[in-house]
Amino acid sequence: MPARDLDLLSQAVTEAGRIAMRFFRANPQVWDKGGEHGPVTEADLAVNSFLKDQLRAARPDYGWLSEETPDDAARLSCQRVFIVDPIDGTRAFIAGETNFAISVAVADAGEVIAGAVLLPAKNRLYTGEKGGVARRDGAVITASGLDRLDGAHVLATKANMATEYWPGGVPDLQRSFRTSLAYRLCLAAEGRYDGMLTFRPTWEWDIAAGALICACAGAKVTDRRGAPLRFNRPGAQTDGVLATAAGLHEALMHRLRP
Repeated sequence: MPARDLDLLSQAVTEAGRIAMRFFRANPQVWDKGGEHGPVTEADLAVNSFLKDQLRAARPDYGWLSEETPDDAARLSCQRVFIVDPIDGTRAFIAGETNFAISVAVADAGEVIAGAVLLPAKNRLYTGEKGGVARRDGAVITASGLDRLDGAHVLATKANMATEYWPGGVPDLQRSFRTSLAYRLCLAAEGRYDGMLTFRPTWEWDIAAGALICACAGAKVTDRRGAPLRFNRPGAQTDGVLATAAGLHEALMHRLRP
């Protein structure tokens, strides 16, 4: 009997983590992808190659969308598609920091139905499945229940607190940061922060798995305008991400709308 998608993702990302760790703090080769696309390392490429071979062999009818694979429009005609970031937080990886992640997800007709995010250097695995719970290393996790702005502690860059984003007034939030968007979403999912937000166009591979995990943990997850996230889109981007407790989400949206 074929493995469930989530089991397949969990097994593949765990092995991919072992591959990534062979390069970690081992002076990997680094290239600049040019433009605003940032660096890529031989670890990114090795993990991408492994995941593509492993996952597509198991599900040859699924499409493929990955940061480190040239995009193929054929994915748009697939009912289901793998959405993969081989290493989310490549700059942290290069610097020898542990806050990088491997993110893998399956989307069905634009909706993510299974996702796994591995922090290889922390030996930490987050998982979620549509209709189920969110887990960290097998234990159920739950997002924050904070329902007000006062005392809210969110993960966001300083740029996201610029006045132009907040017609209703910049909220007085405690702000922290992690390089990996996937990790930020998972930290919100386990309630270590009250949420995360980013307002720039956001690549699907950075957030697909983490957004599902956050939603499974009880958070409300939308784009920056409050619309549901959709995946496997032609441009492979969403209009930012807002993932917080439901009450906090409403309060933030009140400040974000003119």
